[in-house]
Amino acid sequence: MNKKLIKKVRRSFKEHFKTKALQVFSPGRINLIGEHTDYNEGFVFPAAINKGIALSIQQSEANKCQVFALDKEVMYEFTLSENEPIVNGGWRNYILGVVSELEKLGLKLGNFNAVFAGNIPSGAGLSSSAALENAFVYGLNELFALRLSKKDMILISQKAEHNFAGVQCGIMDQYASMFGVKNSALLLDCRTVTAKTYRIDFKKYKLLLFNTNVAHELSESAYNDRRTVCESISKHLNIKALRDATHKDLEGIQKEVSAEDFQKALYIIEENQRVHAFAKAIKKNKLKKLGKLMYASHAGLSEQYKVSCPELDFLVHRAKENPNVLGARMMGGGFGGCTINLVLKGAAEEFENEITSKFLNEFGMECTVYQVELSKGTHIIK
Repeated sequence: MNKKLIKKVRRSFKEHFKTKALQVFSPGRINLIGEHTDYNEGFVFPAAINKGIALSIQQSEANKCQVFALDKEVMYEFTLSENEPIVNGGWRNYILGVVSELEKLGLKLGNFNAVFAGNIPSGAGLSSSAALENAFVYGLNELFALRLSKKDMILISQKAEHNFAGVQCGIMDQYASMFGVKNSALLLDCRTVTAKTYRIDFKKYKLLLFNTNVAHELSESAYNDRRTVCESISKHLNIKALRDATHKDLEGIQKEVSAEDFQKALYIIEENQRVHAFAKAIKKNKLKKLGKLMYASHAGLSEQYKVSCPELDFLVHRAKENPNVLGARMMGGGFGGCTINLVLKGAAEEFENEITSKFLNEFGMECTVYQVELSKGTHIIK
């Protein structure tokens, strides 16, 4: 799949700019467990996947930069002196943001031409924005010999997202996309921005994503509300972040906070514990345990943190009824997007047909299914 995408981008670059280019592939990501723990300086368990952004990029003699978005068939032209976000600029702001953040560091860039395209499904919560930012920062680093480390590059991508796209994201998406390892997931400490790689063999099982194809309007305000609750309780406990809290700490202030806020904070504490339990289960090859932890994570997200929605709950509950599914949970910020499922390979097609049919009957709309594999992070294609 990616070979086709890479060839398509390479061909388009040659047609537009009549020269060869540097080729970069930057993947999207999934998160196996550890949701909403990132902005609490906690632990997450992401992995790069075999879907992403292919980029062809080369230096230009012109007095401007030209970027062709192949999927949209749009050419964007800009100069290196442009350092303000574009109102409703969409994908342009991710690229402009990367360029601007590089220049803020005093790094010397020249003009460039680029073509990019992707096969990350839109709205699925698989971090196409992080993949795009990483593709450009990686390509520019190589092209202009900027000598940045991978860690430098992901911090630039994150700042591009903060300052140009207006999304105050954690570091997980950029980290997983940049540092991903084939057939492995990363136990990432969001405070120290360091990770341990865990090779995973799902044996007779495979990962399937079911995209609800809904994005409820609540998501952005709800995300901010929950972040505020977490920060407020951390302040109450006199700690830096909920990552440092224990059950006992929380019980000590139970009468001083609302029942809803208590449950939200409790979810974060328990989810961090589940991430560590997940890592142990991988080491011991206990796949059933992985599944149980995924279901427990979803229950916490739905009932305690309250970021699920009827469509996501429906998909997880149907998965739970099926003996060929080891585990399932919502993935991402919530109120729409995907569920991630660990399904027996031989029964995957039947499960897919059953779920898509039931979903259509229940909601009058289709959910989309993707098979993903754990893949290599951002890299140059030789």
